[in-house]
Amino acid sequence: MTKPDKPHRLNARLPRGFADRGPAEIAATRDMLETIRRVYERYGFEAVETPAFEYTEALGKFLPDQDRPNEGVFSLKDDDEQWLSLRYDLTAPLARFVAENFDRLPKPYRSYRTGWVFRNEKPGPGRFRQFMQFDADTVGAGSVAADAEICMMAADTLEALGIARGDYVIKVNNRKVLDGVMEAIGLSGNENAGRRLTVLRALDKYDRLEEAGVRALLGEGRKDDSGDYTKGANLSKNQIDLLVRLLQFKEIYDKIQTGNYEDVDTHFPNPLTTPPSTWDPDAYVGDAERMRAKALEVQKVNPDNKTYPYSFGIDILGELSLLFPLNDTLAAGIRELADMEVCFQQTSFADIEGADTSEACPLRIMIDPSVVRGLEYYTGPVFEAELTFEIAGDDGRPVRFGSVGGGGRYDGLVSRFRGEKVPATGFSIGVSRLAAALQKLGKLAAAEPPGPVVVVPRTKELAPHCMRLVQQLREDASLRALPGFAAEMYLGTGSFKGGLRYADKRRCVVAIMIGESEAEAGKAVVKDLIEGAEQAKAIETNAEYRAQRLAQFEVAEAELAGAIRDILVRHHTP
Repeated sequence: MTKPDKPHRLNARLPRGFADRGPAEIAATRDMLETIRRVYERYGFEAVETPAFEYTEALGKFLPDQDRPNEGVFSLKDDDEQWLSLRYDLTAPLARFVAENFDRLPKPYRSYRTGWVFRNEKPGPGRFRQFMQFDADTVGAGSVAADAEICMMAADTLEALGIARGDYVIKVNNRKVLDGVMEAIGLSGNENAGRRLTVLRALDKYDRLEEAGVRALLGEGRKDDSGDYTKGANLSKNQIDLLVRLLQFKEIYDKIQTGNYEDVDTHFPNPLTTPPSTWDPDAYVGDAERMRAKALEVQKVNPDNKTYPYSFGIDILGELSLLFPLNDTLAAGIRELADMEVCFQQTSFADIEGADTSEACPLRIMIDPSVVRGLEYYTGPVFEAELTFEIAGDDGRPVRFGSVGGGGRYDGLVSRFRGEKVPATGFSIGVSRLAAALQKLGKLAAAEPPGPVVVVPRTKELAPHCMRLVQQLREDASLRALPGFAAEMYLGTGSFKGGLRYADKRRCVVAIMIGESEAEAGKAVVKDLIEGAEQAKAIETNAEYRAQRLAQFEVAEAELAGAIRDILVRHHTP
């Protein structure tokens, strides 16, 4: 007689590129999201939610990395033979929502939303297929004042989360600047659309791959450490050299942020000292020839006063106009950046209070032509929120933490549905990455939150009695006034011993024990688990431990809520 086959045991394993989250991370993230929400609402943005799935055609093909099947998205075919995809960001679904509800929404429409997004990309360290974003967008405003406001809100959000000035910067560029530069090096026209996108994606990888890796992607291609090959843009050496000039602006700003002003002169010898109040943007930016002439005029050398006020951003625009042959596209991008600069100068976001040649300038927002956003749908200003403090890299050497969010203008995304121009701009925070940064700074609680008050019945017959006590605790006004208060009845087995082990694993502060005698007398035994653990450290033998009734006492049911509150307040929990 043959033995029956054993049932197949499944292998419990997490899919590659995904992560589980525990109570500590969830609680910390919840508090962080609430802070972000308060800032967004203070700016007048309102909440909206969209589903995780959208019709694939509605999402479009805009991902920065399309080296995976289905263009980097997770897709399935519905029973009506239509393709659905998990959203890869929160912007494309918003465009569908606005287009579908266009007539009833106010214009401009200001909204925020948070949620999980999914990308079918090759996973790696710190690179997940599911991650959370928190977005804010203004749809229906064509002025770059809307872009400037988004940047200001991003800066305010980082500071509300406890990130100090000098530890972050919002960097601003313009897609028209990038397109104008590519036009200047001979990559204009529809026939070069694919190569332009390849170039943008290569430049966007500068922080991760550094100059050598970017040069390879701009040239014939690059093979990574795993052996995977990415096809390059096949540009000439001269074209690559010109594009790398954009990336060198990043080195200039790094030196300014750290106060290395003398080193800046080797890259950028003409700091602007013209006061912002005397600068006329209309005279500064016009057609290509006028702009070049004005750029030369505003570049003034003052070797005795290297304070680099925020009007340094205006000088950067002049320098940019000298690096590349000017065309209308590049001129339009520089003008939009100049208009944003004026907005920053009229607010506190362009101020550098107390900055001098002996200390770094804590710039909050600055123009940086090296910023590239890899998503294809951007049409104007683009921005990156970068944390400038250093952490230990994989090799132990200090590295800058880097980007925690970004965004830009996408005037063509909603118009795909409407057939008319609908201007829009927005910003997206990478929630998980920002949470990791806040933990590095000690601004986010890493410990798991305390557990509930646990009522432990000695026998299962006492369950109804204990359930009544638990419900009374949940409804007690003095306990409900404590943030995060919770109470539950132990539903496991093992009497008091099992219940106390459970309370320890749940990080509980208070346990309530109910036996037959306590139930009959209308009393309860209260155990302060934190104080009990401290007392236990001083006990050396099991006999001493059994002889002690560590940090526990008996109270009448009518006094139970007050006793629990006293313990929780004493230990500053919840």
